[in-house]
Amino acid sequence: MGARFLLMAGIAMAAVQAFGAVYYVATDGSDNNAGTKAKPFASLNKANTVVHAGDTVWVRGGIYDLRDTVFFERYKMTAAIVLTASGESDDKRIHYLAYPGERPIFDGANLPVAAGTDHSDGTPEGAMYTSPIVISAKYLHLKGFDVRNTPMKHNSNSGVFLYASKHIFLEQIDSHHNAGPGFFANDGAPDGGGHIFLNCDAHDNYDPLGWQGDGENADGFGAHYQKPGEGDTTKFIGCRAWWNSDDGFDFINQEFPVVLENCYAMGNGYSDYGLGNPKNGNGHGIKMGESTLGGGRHTIKFCAAWKNKATGFYANYTGVGSKWLNNTSYMNKDREFAMASTLFDSEGNRIAEVAPLTGDNAHVLKNNIAFPNKNSQVGECWEKIESQGIDHYVECPAGENNTWNLKLDLTVDDFESLDDPSMTVTGKDLSTIAGILGPRNADGSLPDVGFLKLKKGSRAIDKGENLGFPFVGEAPDLGAFEYGLSSSSVAGPSSSAGSSSSAENAASIAMPRNGYLPGLHATRGAAIVFDLQGRHIRTIKVPGTYIVRYGSEIRKVQVNP
Repeated sequence: MGARFLLMAGIAMAAVQAFGAVYYVATDGSDNNAGTKAKPFASLNKANTVVHAGDTVWVRGGIYDLRDTVFFERYKMTAAIVLTASGESDDKRIHYLAYPGERPIFDGANLPVAAGTDHSDGTPEGAMYTSPIVISAKYLHLKGFDVRNTPMKHNSNSGVFLYASKHIFLEQIDSHHNAGPGFFANDGAPDGGGHIFLNCDAHDNYDPLGWQGDGENADGFGAHYQKPGEGDTTKFIGCRAWWNSDDGFDFINQEFPVVLENCYAMGNGYSDYGLGNPKNGNGHGIKMGESTLGGGRHTIKFCAAWKNKATGFYANYTGVGSKWLNNTSYMNKDREFAMASTLFDSEGNRIAEVAPLTGDNAHVLKNNIAFPNKNSQVGECWEKIESQGIDHYVECPAGENNTWNLKLDLTVDDFESLDDPSMTVTGKDLSTIAGILGPRNADGSLPDVGFLKLKKGSRAIDKGENLGFPFVGEAPDLGAFEYGLSSSSVAGPSSSAGSSSSAENAASIAMPRNGYLPGLHATRGAAIVFDLQGRHIRTIKVPGTYIVRYGSEIRKVQVNP
């Protein structure tokens, strides 16, 4: 794993010279410098003024003590770093990358924050919000940073704030201990969205001084305000959210689809490494609503939520159903799955307080594990339509091949392990402790531990429906983790991934399960892999059929002799 990571980094370093200008930023640099490796800039703001599509900025490791702000007039807020220069396409992005083997840390502890009034007066002094990093651009790639310690006075301030942006690729960014959301994507502009959050973490974010309440707005990840039919789908892949005072993932007022894949949410609704219980924090793990105009039909697959203060997976009174596929929900304080929904007219006006979604508009729940089977608005729904005098329980869709449909009351004997620091350790920084929320692998992929995975003989094995994803055995398993399918690669000759030839193919590709494969193209006798900038990574000549992850999609490529 480590050798592969270093090889990839080396290829990227060598290839940058031929694909665009290269600049450097360092803690001991100066914005009067030329931006070379020997004479680096001091700030990303300076780099933003000189870069063009295809350029790369290498950011050296160390702590960047953010003490100054600029006024971002478009959103009437202040920020330490504002990135506005844009790339042109997926293969001609502007790249801001941590220098290989180093970790840049953008620390906002000393950041002068805006007064935090209820309404901006259009001046820097009257700004409502302040963030360490604001992105208002297209086709950027940021990788390998920490963003931390954003303060607040009156309004919650996001660690990383995306405004009216398109196709931003955030990779291995850790946003934590901020007085507001870790990440906030505000796509309230035409053709916004289309972002990729790959292997990012948001944890220990808490806004105690917010005017809306103690802990009310510090989500881990948020994507909001994208209008129906505008832009592209935003994807969260391999991301983790824990001990955020509000919710782990929250997509309220998002009217365009979002995809979550292989994402984890734990302990949300709490603060101070799990010791605090903010009175206004909601505490849902993965909250996928509310959509009032019918555009927010999201997909949540291979995700896990556990020990959240409220529910694990929550529909949040949405007006349109989402797809909940192969997820695992364990020991959340309120419910494992809560599909509470309601009805809105074409203008977004509420016409029912609580009502089940039916037909093509219903939630799709397949192959999920609820342990225990404690759910709400699943199978039996509470319906309340005041204008019709209706106030009673009615039947509603319960999904197929879930533990509650199959009446599988799983026990500890069905799992490889239910013992992890995330279940037992409080008062400590979980990101430093080996476990499912501990240090990531060198390539950024998720830790490969036994927590919540099925063990041999589990009653949840082979109980699922074939949804087109790779699986081992006679049928897919229930839950987020397929028994016998390697967590470090996804490959196979068909829907099954258990043959010896599949293992050889997996070794040939050697892609992490949560990796992002920007391009794999077949030609006679070989498959050729390209990176995000269109640079050749490797050529695979072993004949066979390869099943690989391409973003959040599964692609099949045939290599012929």
